[in-house]
Amino acid sequence: MRDLKIPEQRHPEKAHRPDNAQPKKPSWIRVKAPGGEGYNETRRIMREHKLVTVCEEAGCPNAGECWGQGHATMMIMGDICTRGCTFCNIATGRPDTLDAFEPGRVADAVQKLGLNHVVITSVDRDDLDDGGAEHFAQTIRAVRHRSPGTTIEILTPDFLKCAPSALETVVAARPDVFNHNLETVPGLYPEVRPGARYFHSLRLLQRVKEIDPAIFTKSGIMAGLGEDRQSVLQVMDDMRAADVDFLTIGQYLQPTPKHHAVDRFVTPEEFASYEKAAFGKGFLMVSATPLTRSSYHAGDDFARLRANRDAKLAKA
Repeated sequence: MRDLKIPEQRHPEKAHRPDNAQPKKPSWIRVKAPGGEGYNETRRIMREHKLVTVCEEAGCPNAGECWGQGHATMMIMGDICTRGCTFCNIATGRPDTLDAFEPGRVADAVQKLGLNHVVITSVDRDDLDDGGAEHFAQTIRAVRHRSPGTTIEILTPDFLKCAPSALETVVAARPDVFNHNLETVPGLYPEVRPGARYFHSLRLLQRVKEIDPAIFTKSGIMAGLGEDRQSVLQVMDDMRAADVDFLTIGQYLQPTPKHHAVDRFVTPEEFASYEKAAFGKGFLMVSATPLTRSSYHAGDDFARLRANRDAKLAKA
């Protein structure tokens, strides 16, 4: 049996990579250690329902804050990914078979946590014909049935090896927000995201809008992987051409010495300039800070996203 707490077994594809130095984090990156009553209660509910969270698996720095407020991003279809992206801390390997009861457990946890907005993500499942699309759809429907007032945001894989019907299955379940992260600029894909294709991911987001224009689309990238400002601005233009509504940009943090090196720590001022540029390009909502992650403050951001669209339509 693999022990996913041991780095060599968690990331066998990275075991023979040379170590990359992990630079000291600047003051604006440091966060408090998780704890407190709210955090412990959220953790208890996750364990009670045997649910995996990307907060833990990816080592998110905001886990203490979010869990303390009862917010957690559910990660469905297991905790082992079929891809081996060099930035990611989620375990790589051959996943287990799908759990048919998982959608119901997710829905029950959402109800017990009293969530107004939930984010559901997954590992990549290249071993499945539909990439897990039907499982996503079942989970969305289960949450809708149990908590009809809860808005649902999904963060999906790219369905790269699937028929077009896979994406159509997910969109037909009508999530409120469809998020798929581009993660980085196209020039860094061979090193950072070797199993993915930049223009496929971009086209995926565009197709969501073509299938159902009412669904908000969202995507994000990391800063500090080796990109330059001009390439980030080009990604913004590409996203807007694909009609993406919401952009997130956050600082890349290196999980272990075997992962992709941090090229630099981007200052809060530079993030603010990215946010200003993105709003100028027409995004309805932008979150660009060192600690921004896909689901960080997702509920509050969704409310602003919806209000911004309403305001834009009122002016039209």
